[in-house]
Amino acid sequence: MSNLILLGDEAVARAAIDAGITAAYAYPGTPSTEIYQTIADHAKQHGLPVKGFWSGNEKVALEEAVGVSYAGCRAMVSMKHVGLNVAADPFMNVAVSGAHGGLVIVVADDPSMHSSQNEQDSRYFADFAMMPCLEPANQQQCYDFTREAFELSEQLQVPVMLRLVTRLAHSRSQVTLAPPREPNTPHYVDDPARFTLIPANARRAYAQLIEKQKPLLAYSEAHPACTLTIQGQGKPGILVSGLAWNYLTEALGDAIHDYNLLRIPMYPLPVKKIRQLLDASSEVFVVEEGYPFIERLVSANGLMQEPPIRGKLTGDLPRTGELNQDAIKPCFGLTALPALQLAGLADVLVGRPPRLCDKCPHSDAYIAIREVLDDLGAGVRVMGDIGCYTLGYMEPHQALHSALCMGASIGMAIGASHAGMTPSLCVIGDGTFTHSGLAPLLDAARDNSNIKVFILDNSIVAMTGGQPTMATDEEVVDLVAGLGVPRSHIRIVEPTAHKKQHTLHVIREELAYTGLSVIVARRACVTYAKEIKELKAHKREITVVAA
Repeated sequence: MSNLILLGDEAVARAAIDAGITAAYAYPGTPSTEIYQTIADHAKQHGLPVKGFWSGNEKVALEEAVGVSYAGCRAMVSMKHVGLNVAADPFMNVAVSGAHGGLVIVVADDPSMHSSQNEQDSRYFADFAMMPCLEPANQQQCYDFTREAFELSEQLQVPVMLRLVTRLAHSRSQVTLAPPREPNTPHYVDDPARFTLIPANARRAYAQLIEKQKPLLAYSEAHPACTLTIQGQGKPGILVSGLAWNYLTEALGDAIHDYNLLRIPMYPLPVKKIRQLLDASSEVFVVEEGYPFIERLVSANGLMQEPPIRGKLTGDLPRTGELNQDAIKPCFGLTALPALQLAGLADVLVGRPPRLCDKCPHSDAYIAIREVLDDLGAGVRVMGDIGCYTLGYMEPHQALHSALCMGASIGMAIGASHAGMTPSLCVIGDGTFTHSGLAPLLDAARDNSNIKVFILDNSIVAMTGGQPTMATDEEVVDLVAGLGVPRSHIRIVEPTAHKKQHTLHVIREELAYTGLSVIVARRACVTYAKEIKELKAHKREITVVAA
């Protein structure tokens, strides 16, 4: 036993190692990135035989983890909430096939959208897939619930979701570690039909998933962290889950003992205990981080009003953004403390919007794109994507006009060109291109769509902390050519001030061509120059060994 001060993400990672994982996979995304990074760093530092890597995208990462489970070993896959959308296909189907070796899927939600496009609540995915979901309230539970999730996964042969949120993932607390266990010995699943979801097998597997719901519900009801306290018949009640427990105790203090209270640590919901809470309470407040998931189920989408259910659907709690103690207090008739006010503070503390780093190669690329846009006149749009370069939307560049989801820039440019938008331009980074840009570019090549694709190749996944890209330099060119883009219209430019005229010349040449053009703006990220050099050297070593 040892005590460490850990982030929630780090506690999950250490628990996975101590639970005897054979491999871990991830795609970087705030607030989940530190999970795999901690696993990789710790395994390397201590010489542990834990395999895995940063995968091409979340779908691939989950499928790789499922392969480990198929072989009877334990695996963890981690991603942020919007990454679960990418992994939805294997996610829904592995719920049906079930797990062999322990399989834990960690999803970190981002309420308030600190670094995301939406506030999506992953508990809905778990409910949709009929997959058990554990929701820790603190860093110690991050550790304990992760280890428990592997045991539950193997006990009932189901994958298990662990749901985190930003404040839990990125805050620190003391965590007590437990003795580690040895990894499983590899042993393939006895019946391949379980993972071969042709209709005949899938129907049987789906029926088995339905049958597992009763023991899962019983497990939830009996969970030691699922505590029900009845202070008195007719008193008001509170139903609280996950991290919201911390905000609630801070907001109410000792007054919390005046309420009947039920804490929810996992899903499916403990129906019997919820029924007891409702029967004993005059009204019930539902306090949860994220969407009104529990509130919808308990109140039948707001239709059931006996006893009154109060929460986000009723307007008693804010529907958007993160919870905090000040947001909770008015719900219980308490006054939030006034914010600190200092004379002249507003004059010196001015909000600073995010911007690209100084000397960022993307800045020079956008300067050239912006100049061409100005020449073309008003009405020209450039479809953007997800990465550092999304900041091209901001001043001073204002060179992007959309950013929907990973890889959408190329698909949207194709659609815009089909609608008659000429020229149709889009920008995507090298990391995002291999994540989700290959498939739409294949469409564009097959159609010879009249679009101009800018791939900003800075040799690193910079936005999430400097993870390696799947392809850079000539590898990107070869990938693009392999998808069917003629090499004569794959142009390389170096986005620098002194080569700006050449960049402008190339862009204008390709704009004059009716058809698909790919312009690769190639220059390494200045922030991660050292890391890029080391990654490229390592890749050359692998190539030499393979040869």
